[in-house]
Amino acid sequence: MNEAVLTPILDILDVIGIAIFALSGAVIAAKERQTFVTMAFFALVTGVGGGTVRDLLIDAPVFWITDHWVAAVCLSTALIAWFTPVRIWQGKLFDFADGAGLAAYAVLGAAKALAYGIPPVPAILMGIITGCVGGIIRDVVAGRPSIIMQPELYVTAAALSSSLTVGGMVAVNLIPALDGIATGWVWGAAFLAGLALRGAAIQWQLSLPSYARADLDGPDLNEAGDDASSPPPPVNHGS
Repeated sequence: MNEAVLTPILDILDVIGIAIFALSGAVIAAKERQTFVTMAFFALVTGVGGGTVRDLLIDAPVFWITDHWVAAVCLSTALIAWFTPVRIWQGKLFDFADGAGLAAYAVLGAAKALAYGIPPVPAILMGIITGCVGGIIRDVVAGRPSIIMQPELYVTAAALSSSLTVGGMVAVNLIPALDGIATGWVWGAAFLAGLALRGAAIQWQLSLPSYARADLDGPDLNEAGDDASSPPPPVNHGS
């Protein structure tokens, strides 16, 4: 497989992911009443963070360095956030939009990794990294709890889109006559599946069971000043 597989369909998913994540970064800065320069910085690092890490790992040219439109999209979304009330970007609607960006980036990252000759399992991980790392960087820089620690499924939705992308593209490549025809359907289905799972998680607070095993063989926590007899109750986290 070569880079020619990256079609306009993936270009569209790329723009969707960049714009939504950049906007989420700018909105976080707006909530903190930061300057426009800070909002633009947040928009850029959030929009390109995941893709940058992916490209460095797969030894590809960093995508936004060679494409001037990426920075333009990020700065444009920062302008939108600057001139609009922050309240319109709050609530579940914006969470659903973020889910769309997550799914789009997961598909794009996985497909690009395959195009650069990355094996299927690492390619799936590249999709997850592309979808999640930008938001993690945003949250760390803003000093707020990471989005992957929120109650609803998040990383799992990216993993679903990424896995379906890789699995579908590998299957399509087994039938050369379908190459370039069925891949578009694979990407679309993978995007919709990830978006649907993330949307369901937002709507019904779906989460995975958290780790709750008591380590009775571990060191005595009382020696460190903690109350070993009263462990905190388990909390379901997303991811």
